[in-house]
Amino acid sequence: MTIDRNEFFRQATLSLFSSLDIDKALGRFLGYIQQFIPADGLVLGMYDPEHNVGRMLAGIYPDHVKKPAPTITIPPELWDYLKQHWEAEAETSFINDMNLEDPEIIAATNLIWPNAASGIHMDLELEKHRLGVLMFFTGRKHQYSDVHVELISLLHDPMAAAVSNLLKHQEIVRLHQLLEDDNEFLSQQLMEMSGNTIIGADFGLSHVIEMVRQVAPMTSPVFLMGETGVGKEVIANAIHNASPRKGKPLIKVNCGAIPESLIDSELFGHEKGAFTGAVSMKRGLFERAHTGTIFLDEIGELPLAAQVRLLRVLQEKEIERVGGTGPISVDVRIVSATHRNLEQMVRENTFREDLWFRLNVFPIHIPPLRQRPEDIPALVSYFMERKSKELKIQRIPALDPVKVLQLQNYHWPGNVRELENVLERMLITGTFPDMDMFNDPPVKFSRDDSPPEQQVDTVSKLTLEQLDREYIERVLHSVEGKIEGVDGAAQWLGLHPSTLRARMKKLGIAFGRKKAVN
Repeated sequence: MTIDRNEFFRQATLSLFSSLDIDKALGRFLGYIQQFIPADGLVLGMYDPEHNVGRMLAGIYPDHVKKPAPTITIPPELWDYLKQHWEAEAETSFINDMNLEDPEIIAATNLIWPNAASGIHMDLELEKHRLGVLMFFTGRKHQYSDVHVELISLLHDPMAAAVSNLLKHQEIVRLHQLLEDDNEFLSQQLMEMSGNTIIGADFGLSHVIEMVRQVAPMTSPVFLMGETGVGKEVIANAIHNASPRKGKPLIKVNCGAIPESLIDSELFGHEKGAFTGAVSMKRGLFERAHTGTIFLDEIGELPLAAQVRLLRVLQEKEIERVGGTGPISVDVRIVSATHRNLEQMVRENTFREDLWFRLNVFPIHIPPLRQRPEDIPALVSYFMERKSKELKIQRIPALDPVKVLQLQNYHWPGNVRELENVLERMLITGTFPDMDMFNDPPVKFSRDDSPPEQQVDTVSKLTLEQLDREYIERVLHSVEGKIEGVDGAAQWLGLHPSTLRARMKKLGIAFGRKKAVN
């Protein structure tokens, strides 16, 4: 049969690059090649001399031949043989009776195609760099000739290009998987750094957590209000992680930390050449948050011009890059937060009223630490353990109840963040904070802003038993003597009701609501 070599090269190359799916492409390639060359299947492989392993890049196998694993462990007795062949000059050759070959050739072939009788082998290289090998196999003997080798040799360059592309694609996939893994790890690290554990979820923040549960499954904007340091970012994390958008981007923006001249570019991106220094296109934070959540902290710091563009995002669900010529649709859930009084800012015309109404769909007020002193013991325990690990302190110090009560009586203007800093400073210095900071009037153990009905006496001279009695009596007074059940004293103190009653009996504290509150 006369073969037009140009047409053979053209059709074989077209079939080889007919699909981005390498298995489909090789299937079509083999189907065309089988019109001219006997072959039951083909293999693209490579040898890694550094690690002495073989890699199956791709292959087409008949049903009766077991396909090897992607990575093939090379026996030590073949290392020298394969390394010498890999480093030798590239060649194309054929074997017509595998049983007559050297034992090393038979052993190496059996790793790839057991019981093969005949085969063609073509080394592939690009710019003098060895890429791999193309092999055709059949279970019948005496199937190949120099004519077949000549035809296969015509396809060296397109096959080398295909293998090069395949290796690059596999590297891109590997790097993408590494990037996803790194992103997941870094996201977890950031969550831990910013605060992923909500201390007080069952006590002082229980109403906040209930509101989080209600709104998290929705797409409605959420507005977080609270003093600096109360943990607004922690609540934003909780909303995102409890939503269907969990696993999607959570982009955090401190609106007060971006210079006014750059805020549009940071939030909405810019096109190349939009302004001096815009040497390339840049995606804004809203684009990066697409399908996820964006947390706009200190929203009250946004300038009026940026407020207008943010209003468009809320209304139209689209943004426009600086210097852009058209809108870009974005699917973003907005969680905003501030410690400022936005209603007052609206009255002063420093914050847009229409934007305020759009953001304030579901407001959540996070109470300051002074309104939930019942959470302080748990916060102390959490921060002591966390900071000890960060500072590599082997033994975690424990605070006695007197010092914990002193921490509860302080008004904490810096809230949870201030408490965290105080405890870290204590771990560094090895001493409890200066007593002068606790000279302010003590705070009533309360869940709201109501004025204290009684104050705790100075505790510096109390015995541990007196302190224990005082603490339990304060809790009983706050819950109107209720011991068991939801919001009972046992729940607040983290004790079993029978344990609490036994302790009350030992301390001489009367049972019953009327006795407890009188």
